[in-house]
This record gives sequence, C-alpha cells and structure tokens, in this order.
Amino acid sequence: MDVPNALAGLELARRLGDTVSFYKIGLGMLTGGGLALADELKREYGKRIFLDMKFFDIPATVEAAVRGIAQFDLDFLTVHGDPHVVRAAKEGASGTDLKILGVTVLTSLSREDLDAACIKNGAIDELVVERAIKAFEAGADGVIASPQEAARIRDLPEANRKLIVTPGVRPTGADLNDQKRVMAPADAVKAGVDHIVVGRPIWQAADPAAAAKAIVEEMQHADQTAG
Repeated sequence: MDVPNALAGLELARRLGDTVSFYKIGLGMLTGGGLALADELKREYGKRIFLDMKFFDIPATVEAAVRGIAQFDLDFLTVHGDPHVVRAAKEGASGTDLKILGVTVLTSLSREDLDAACIKNGAIDELVVERAIKAFEAGADGVIASPQEAARIRDLPEANRKLIVTPGVRPTGADLNDQKRVMAPADAVKAGVDHIVVGRPIWQAADPAAAAKAIVEEMQHADQTAG
C-alpha cells in the first residue's frame, strides 16, 4: 500500500474489494495517516494488516514502540532481525496476537551495498540464512527474506512452524523497480514461502483488482501443483 496518504489507500482498497484480504502498510505511509488507515482497514473492512516499520533501536525503545503498536490489534510487524531487537519486540507484543517478523537482508541490497555499510564479508544468501537463524533463536515468529533464500530457510530446523514472508516478488514481465533479488509468485510459493508481498505491479496497474486476481490464481495453481 505504497500510496501517498490514507485517503488514497482507502480508495485503492475499495477498488480491490474482496480480491485482497491482507495489506502491508509501511514507513512511506506513516506520515500520511498510515496507522489510521491500518486501524480502519482492520476494524471497518475486516482486512489483515502487516505493518512494515522495520524498527531498530535500543531494546527499551523498541519494546515501548511495539507495545504501542500492539494496541491496534494488527497482524504482522517488522523489526530488524538483530537478536536484541527481536527480543525487545517480542516483549512489547507479549499478551497479543501480533506476529514479529525479523528482517534479514533487504531485498534491494547487493553485496556492494553491504560493503558500503561495513557489513561483514560473505555471500548474501549465507548472511540471510545466518540472520534468519539468529532471529528465530531470539523468538521471531517469522522472517523477511528474498524468495531466493526461502528454500534454504524453510529447511532450517529453527524454521519449524515459523513464517517466511518475501518481498521481491514480481509477476513475469513486471518491472523490477528497486528490487534486486526477485522471483515470480508461483516460484516463491514452491520455495516454501508463506506470504508474498506485491506492491507496484498491483497498485500501478490499470486494473488493480485484475492484477491482484492473476497473482492469487498463479499462487493457487502453484499450491495445487506442489500438492
């Protein structure tokens, strides 16, 4: 839901109707009424809400921020997958159904980007798996990772009964935009992903509902094939 404000978000939700039941609202929407939009979509429209805040701070601040978010009765919240952040977020969400998802490595980043940020050496897929393990051990309910690493994460003993949520999913022929590690929806499902995140290929489409329906049908077909 990377639209400018809550009014545009509500209009998009109306256009999508029953085609979409789960919305991700991120930092780009926060100053445009994102929390109010999340609350309205949840309470008035019965939608599930994934709040993509990617919190990262000292434990006390993360815990307090998550405790504030948890009062909205939302479904998913992202924090950076660093163990101290995950543990604080889980404490803030205690007593609620809010699922804490740890970000491994952003799907827009390359190895060059990590070098520039002084992140330790190693192939990105190895770092993603390592960070996923640490996030799970810290109590994360799931992780955010590229679909290209999903199969390896799904095979981890630590990933048992955990969620894998993947951005970087693009229907065949769609513009990659700023994503660098991408996969088609059906392939992501086959790799063991629980939820995929798709934004621009839907809301920038001439017919967003038709675009969303096509993606859902592709995922359902992948499930049937896998079964």
